[in-house]
Amino acid sequence: MLLRWLVTQYVRQAAQEKLREVVVDTARQHLENQTGGGHSGGGRHEAGEADEPFVCGGAVLFALGIEAGGLNDLLQQARTSRGPGWKGTSGNLRGRSLLVAETGVGQSSAAEATRRLIDEFKPPWIVSTGFAGSLTPDIRRGGIVLVDNIVDEHGEQIDTGLAIDPATVSAARGVFMGRLLTVDRLVRRREERARLAETYSADVCDMETMAVARVCRERGVRFLAVRIVSDGIDDAMPEEVEKLLDRPSLAGKLGIAAGAMFRRPSVVKDMWKLRETAIAT
Repeated sequence: MLLRWLVTQYVRQAAQEKLREVVVDTARQHLENQTGGGHSGGGRHEAGEADEPFVCGGAVLFALGIEAGGLNDLLQQARTSRGPGWKGTSGNLRGRSLLVAETGVGQSSAAEATRRLIDEFKPPWIVSTGFAGSLTPDIRRGGIVLVDNIVDEHGEQIDTGLAIDPATVSAARGVFMGRLLTVDRLVRRREERARLAETYSADVCDMETMAVARVCRERGVRFLAVRIVSDGIDDAMPEEVEKLLDRPSLAGKLGIAAGAMFRRPSVVKDMWKLRETAIAT
């Protein structure tokens, strides 16, 4: 199960095998036992056209490839897929057929890609994951947040229905359960993060989760959100990384990355740290 892979490393640090089983099994049951959701479906692929059609057992959505952190590398019998506004890799992970897809940055891109992916692959469940910024000193870089409620700046809220005992989660070092705020911009300054935390009672923020959750609710697809904290409330995201996240096109991202490497070679280290954070979790 994907969530087992996502949380195992952090829960192991708690040195409590029973605790690990409770957290992981409860998260798995959330997806498997939720009512509603579509049936597994097929999709087209660029590679392996002669193979049997892919039957999607679930989908994991990232905004950018850098956030996937090697998840694609874990897929067995991997095949590439792409469509308008998205690209992905499908394969088998721990006995489950899985689609890992990039939607692009921002709510508009995420919503459109999610609709197209549901239409094409008909996943029975979707996990929105990737990086998030912390809005509270309690959740630091590298932490994993299991999202139980999503809110946006217009006041819309969506509960994920995550049925995990908060006391169990709080006992696991580096794993949190909390509210995620989806915004339409990068939140850079500590003062703004603190204001958002107070206004919306949110723990972390990102730019896509509400859009994905809204589409899943409309289409009756089971949904879960898991976010990895890339920057704490007092951490400054490197300027080049901010520009990379702001730039919508692949060519633009490559231009920003190449230019940054020439101007400040240490930016490679900053970008690599983001990838290491994803891989480690």
